[in-house]
Amino acid sequence: MVPAFYMSCSEMIEKLEKILAQKSSCEVDVWPYLQTFSSDVISRTAFGSSFEEGRKIFDLQRELEELVIKATNSIYIPGLRFLPTKNNKRMKEIDQQVRGSIKSIIDKRIVAMKAGEASHDDLLGILLTSNYKEIKEHESKSFGLSTEDIIEECKLFYFAGQETTNNMIVWTMILLAKHSEWQTRAREEVLHIFGDIKPDIDGLSQLKVINIIFNEVLRLYAPTILLRRMIHEETKLGILTLPAGSFIQINTLCLHHDKDMWGEDVNEFKPERFSEGVLKVTKGEAVYLPFGGGPRICIGQNFAILEAKMALAMILQRFSFELSSSYLHAPYNILTLQPQFGAHLILHGLKTSVV
Repeated sequence: MVPAFYMSCSEMIEKLEKILAQKSSCEVDVWPYLQTFSSDVISRTAFGSSFEEGRKIFDLQRELEELVIKATNSIYIPGLRFLPTKNNKRMKEIDQQVRGSIKSIIDKRIVAMKAGEASHDDLLGILLTSNYKEIKEHESKSFGLSTEDIIEECKLFYFAGQETTNNMIVWTMILLAKHSEWQTRAREEVLHIFGDIKPDIDGLSQLKVINIIFNEVLRLYAPTILLRRMIHEETKLGILTLPAGSFIQINTLCLHHDKDMWGEDVNEFKPERFSEGVLKVTKGEAVYLPFGGGPRICIGQNFAILEAKMALAMILQRFSFELSSSYLHAPYNILTLQPQFGAHLILHGLKTSVV
């Protein structure tokens, strides 16, 4: 899926370069560009040849997310969600459109798959092929996912694969804009490995400095600040006995900013703390959970890291950047941890030509 990462990132870089076409530098809010980039990536990797249709679905999903947030932040009135208000009618309309569009794509894929034309180069193709094999092996649909299940999985591709990744990249750019020495080190590593050529998967795996930068960014600004789990059967945890049905909530923000674990410099951006790896700094304790942990760790972790590496490498090849005086540091949590007032940076074009 690396070619899809590269294509989406190239489109973003091209837009930014057009802004800089007549200037050596200018102020840009990079946040909406990163949102579009990660949305395009997940559209391409989820739906492949149906990319344009996927993009429309995700635009609707974004509108739905904004309406849900608006409803969540409004005064709670019992039963209000059942009334035919303008917002409620629009949310219902979007949900029906999204379901209808995804079902249409799924139906076409199933017909192609039964005709021996299965696609294995996107997430939907992988999911449908796996599901078809499961049903065929057990000769019963009760062992596979229903169409409704698959629709919900496709909707989740967007939230899990788009929101968290663009947050990770935007906080990285903000911190590298503030800490120019680390931006320089990251760029030197990128240019040493790739020069001015297109990043490839082998080179991306060699980015050690960028690895520790990402680790520290994810510690300071974990995409999801709360992890929730339901206990299905009585469980012993140390001296505690947790009954079935208990609801556990872990605050990653608190864990990642614990002075006893990370030291007095816990609030400082110091990627070098990860220079010997995550296990070394955490002493094997489960105190670093940007992607969760255990058997329920995020299945898209490697996908997100690889996508972010591609984006950052290409950005560092083309631009240097610093914080604008109009940047306001205001992290806020709406499903994920986002910069409330955007990410206003001063971009400087670099004389490189990536091919």
